Amino acid sequence: MTSAIPLNVGITRSAGANAAGGKRVLLAEPRGYCAGVDRAVETVEKALEKHGAPIYVRKEIVHNRHVVETLRERGVIFVDETDEVPEGALVVFSAHGVAPIVHETAAERNLRTIDATCPLVTKVHQEAKRFARDDYDILLIGHEGHEEVEGTAGEAPEHVQLVDGPDSVDNVVVRDPSKVIWLSQTTLSVDETMQTVERLRERFPTLQDPPSDDICYATSNRQTAVKAMAPECDLVIVVGSRNSSNSVRLVEVALGAGAKASYLVDYAREVDLSWLEGVQTIGITSGASVPEILVTGVLDLLAEHGFGEVQPVTTANETLVFSLPRELRPARRDATSQS
Repeated sequence: MTSAIPLNVGITRSAGANAAGGKRVLLAEPRGYCAGVDRAVETVEKALEKHGAPIYVRKEIVHNRHVVETLRERGVIFVDETDEVPEGALVVFSAHGVAPIVHETAAERNLRTIDATCPLVTKVHQEAKRFARDDYDILLIGHEGHEEVEGTAGEAPEHVQLVDGPDSVDNVVVRDPSKVIWLSQTTLSVDETMQTVERLRERFPTLQDPPSDDICYATSNRQTAVKAMAPECDLVIVVGSRNSSNSVRLVEVALGAGAKASYLVDYAREVDLSWLEGVQTIGITSGASVPEILVTGVLDLLAEHGFGEVQPVTTANETLVFSLPRELRPARRDATSQS
């Protein structure tokens, strides 16, 4: 199953938008929840249903304030490390993935674990292990301190070197320039990542590419949709949290693609009405960990201020769905059993 089907992008100007003072909203599609986030949030919800509160989650299950606060109200306890979880309790690992040492420490404390790591992040972990076995130097493009980067690097710390953007390329040191490969955090800006790769390749001409794209299809799709609408926009509002890498990247992409202004908000109440002054076209999108209810809140607010015309800007149709962790899948019925 393909994750995205390219569609025609038609940004048209209605009579209302052409008229003096006409206002409109361009609504990016796709936006919001990706398959990995949907799976992770459902994992915690199903764990609550099956086991009851409290459920422990290491780190934020996904990087979104609303999601975390809503789950906390339902009895989820978020912790930084597994040593904060009572022995024998149930802990869920977040969508961003964890290093092997985290699994080991959980086992030492007899914790029951459910791993909600996004399968696309797991793919990068597998790549890191594979190339470490082959004794490559692995250049991991990503942001220092991000949970996904820590998890991936933890698979082969003696082989992985973090490259935090093009400006850090000059600091890279490798053992054998002929055995170097780059991998990346899944939620980066596609353009900035390729700028980093180009700089790396200038230093290491035989630098190898990952076996397949590491940047998540959903991250790429959301950036593509923003690029399609940004040149038409006086303002782009990105709904997402500040600790969400892919949401922050969308603001940068919007500005880089021609939007006159762009801001990140968690909730409609954070929209500064002064942003709307002199504005005719507003683009709206949301990060991959953002529930649609938050986008609806922003659209409702804008409608109250004259931006009632909403035009979708569709660049892909996402169809990918990930199965829940095996601990939460419905038990298979024996085909030969009688009811």
